Amino acid sequence: MTLPPQPVSTTTACSVGPSRPTCHAPSLTPFLPGKPIPDQPTQPMKHLFGPVNSRRLGLSLGIDLLPRKTCSFDCIYCELGSTTDLTCTRREYIPTGTLCDEIDRFLVDPERAARVDVFTITASGEPTLHSGLGEIIRHLKKKTDRPVAVLTNGSLLHLADVRHELALADIVVPSLDAARPESFRKINRPAREVELNAIIDGLAALRKEGHGQLWLEILFVKGVNDTAADITALNRALRLIRPHRIQCNTVVRPPAEPFAAPLTLIALRDIQEQLAGPTATIADFAGPAPATQRLPMASEILPMLQRRPCTADDICQALGTKKATTEELLDSLLKDHLVQQINHNNQEYYQVPNE
Repeated sequence: MTLPPQPVSTTTACSVGPSRPTCHAPSLTPFLPGKPIPDQPTQPMKHLFGPVNSRRLGLSLGIDLLPRKTCSFDCIYCELGSTTDLTCTRREYIPTGTLCDEIDRFLVDPERAARVDVFTITASGEPTLHSGLGEIIRHLKKKTDRPVAVLTNGSLLHLADVRHELALADIVVPSLDAARPESFRKINRPAREVELNAIIDGLAALRKEGHGQLWLEILFVKGVNDTAADITALNRALRLIRPHRIQCNTVVRPPAEPFAAPLTLIALRDIQEQLAGPTATIADFAGPAPATQRLPMASEILPMLQRRPCTADDICQALGTKKATTEELLDSLLKDHLVQQINHNNQEYYQVPNE
């Protein structure tokens, strides 16, 4: 097994993210300029999406474990909007067998499966809330030799069974946006029972108990968790946790709260230099076009836009598609009311409308 490469210290492409209920998807036929979107129905994946290009993970296939916005946090920067089910209850939100069956459907095509660099377990909220997480990781490890990554907010890491399940993964990417209680409550707005010290202790325990990589992500919001006191507190936590990598991020896509403002690249790099440990900047300030480009398909773009707002450039970079035909396809999807357009920081983003 080969882990994805260390990210460069300037940018990343679209990373995998959470999800929402799947809508009707057009056919798998590539979109051709000047022709309408094929409207014959297919059997789309409901819980798998991608694969998409990610600089920190390579070509990543996302696996979505939860209904939309089921989370233990209600982060001010979340690109999916406000949490509708704020909970710390672990249960089988989507049948584990259904998720494993969909994984098997993807893996039945050896050529398609061989293209994937990593399987990324994520959710429309917090994936460790799913009680079948360990079984799903074991299923992936049994069925493929590709690494398995899990994205988590770390809120349940005080539970030994959650750490035991995450220890099965090759890469765990938890977040720790603040190490001061005031900043933590402001930026993450956690469920009442979540305690910051328990998260930090759980992260340290996972690093000690786990056999894979621990890549800690910190997302900074201007004026919320970027003060000198915040950096000092984060460094105390980082020395305790000892992550293999520290990934610095900031607000890029339309956030849940309009006051959640991004740091500049200069400010983000200044903080990065102050942090204790191996750091990289992963915010999407820019990104080169893929070396090879292909025709886009509505059936792969729609699942992306269900899980996060994207610009046309985001889509081209993540999927390796041609810019002109991607924009024409997006125009067609707009006319058919399958996507909507929103402006954020003078950029046009596309997303699947709320149902």
